[in-house]
Amino acid sequence: MRFIPDIAWHGTPVKGGAVAIGIFDGVHVGHQQILREAENSGLAVSALTFDPHPTSVFAPDRVPSRLLTIKNRVHQLAKHGASTVAVLNFTAEFSKLSPQEFIDQVLIPMFDPKLVVVGENFTFGAKAAGNVDYLINNAKFKTLGIPLLSNNGGVVSSTRIRAAIKEGNIETANEFLTRPHQLVGPVIHGEKRGRTIGYPTANIGLTDEATVPSDGVYAGWLTVESHKWPAAISIGTNPTFEGVRGRQVEAYALDRDDLDLYDKEATVEFGWRLRDTIKFDGLEPLLAQMKIDCDEARKLTHSHA
Repeated sequence: MRFIPDIAWHGTPVKGGAVAIGIFDGVHVGHQQILREAENSGLAVSALTFDPHPTSVFAPDRVPSRLLTIKNRVHQLAKHGASTVAVLNFTAEFSKLSPQEFIDQVLIPMFDPKLVVVGENFTFGAKAAGNVDYLINNAKFKTLGIPLLSNNGGVVSSTRIRAAIKEGNIETANEFLTRPHQLVGPVIHGEKRGRTIGYPTANIGLTDEATVPSDGVYAGWLTVESHKWPAAISIGTNPTFEGVRGRQVEAYALDRDDLDLYDKEATVEFGWRLRDTIKFDGLEPLLAQMKIDCDEARKLTHSHA
């Protein structure tokens, strides 16, 4: 009995083209190279990606955080050359397909590709038994395995980017992503303390899957409903004030105290790390430092407008 994949199409399904396959979390510079090679074939490019992450089936206690929501992953894949994106629901049933069944029951019926492009470390099928050599030797279409990109002494990978973000090395992560790292979530009600001291912030509600930078203050941007503002962004527990609840991500749209953003979806983009979180001896030194932070954020974002 043929496996019928549970798949969401973004764009019109195309047969006889090039298919780039991968998880593509982050759509980083290495993923972009795979898409570029597919595009260079002159064929229409489809990207096949998987959601949720395969480890949700194999090792649910070790599922990595996400660099992009699935919606924004689709957007980035389209931005970097995919005319169609297929998101295949990664289930326990799907994970049991043999490499040949994946070719015969998924790739051929869905895409009938002339070319498949993957990273050279790509594996597929039950127990990861399939790889680039398997595709080359057992499939009727042409297969390209693209060498992994290296930078600063290591391979560029989603795992490495997540680690850089969580360590606060946002500039390194952004270099590998070729864009600012972003967090997406609704604007939720917070302590409302910023409003009383002249710096009203948008408090972002995030899922456990989000890849949140280490505690500190960052410069970047806040976008809500196509309006984009330069922002100073704080991550942490606000140690200056007693009784503040857990870790928060708050973005202050520079020089704006007139925004009502509650319950709207916000995107926070991180451009630069400004400093670590500090516990101040009262409100006055905090306000003085916040002015310094905002001035620096204004200067950095203005230079990259």
